[in-house]
Amino acid sequence: MGMKAEEIEKFIKDAFPDAEIEMRDLAGDDNHWAATVRSAAFKGKTRVAQHQMVYAALKGNMGGVLHALQLTTQIKD
Repeated sequence: MGMKAEEIEKFIKDAFPDAEIEMRDLAGDDNHWAATVRSAAFKGKTRVAQHQMVYAALKGNMGGVLHALQLTTQIKD
């Protein structure tokens, strides 16, 4: 199973319209991803809170259809 990069990006863009997203498939299986997400919405939030915001944007797919996501968040100016 797994999720395509475009599906993951859509969930994130729906929650953070200003987001700049870079995706990398770590294992070539659509199941292990690395994502860098830049958004102004992260301003003033801790790194943990930023990651929680992205996981919430995935609407329950994390840990299910999407097995692993190595996440890097950055504040967009």
